[in-house]
Amino acid sequence: MPLVCYECSAYSCNCRDFVTSRTARDQALLLLRHAGIVRSSDFGRRGVSRTQVSQLRKLGVIECVGRGLYALPDAVLTEKHSLAEASRRVPGGVICLLSALRFHALTTQNPHEVWMAIDRKAWRPKPGSPRLRLVYLSRSSLNAGVEAHVVGGVPVKVFSAARTVADCFKFRNKIGIDVAVEALRDFSRAHRGGATDLARCARVCRVTRVMQPYLDAIA
Repeated sequence: MPLVCYECSAYSCNCRDFVTSRTARDQALLLLRHAGIVRSSDFGRRGVSRTQVSQLRKLGVIECVGRGLYALPDAVLTEKHSLAEASRRVPGGVICLLSALRFHALTTQNPHEVWMAIDRKAWRPKPGSPRLRLVYLSRSSLNAGVEAHVVGGVPVKVFSAARTVADCFKFRNKIGIDVAVEALRDFSRAHRGGATDLARCARVCRVTRVMQPYLDAIA
């Protein structure tokens, strides 16, 4: 794909605004408007090279929002955009525990890393941005109680509110029993008809007996 300067329309010059062809620019913008957040490899599949991505970034046409992740400069990024970034990095992962609690508004805590569950046999993602706190689950457990959401145009898998509460009791040694109890209390207030779903998720996580005394206390 030829390179062209937008200032003089020449195919080779010394202008500081020497950038990718208009076709590459349009392809990058089209992809970002559709997907919201894009990986470097996504650009490559659309015929936009790494060099062209770098040039577009220098011109301010696109913006780096994480390691190897890009968005439009005027994109409205909420506090949930880190979940979208994490989901782009680990497509098979599911947002869980503290990050899922925050997503469902079941905690006042704001974790500085994204909690994500992955298959025990899955590859381990390399360190990057955002920081990940990984939880390893069996495939059957990973597929139970998953909701599909879209954040900034990016598909994001998040454990349901009930599944997240059950997970908090299962992993109480990681996050603290006080956080689990707070989540259970908030869930009971916000989801009046969620007892059946909560009981099912408790069975999946094998924490029915652990949760029961706390359920009795807030009943």
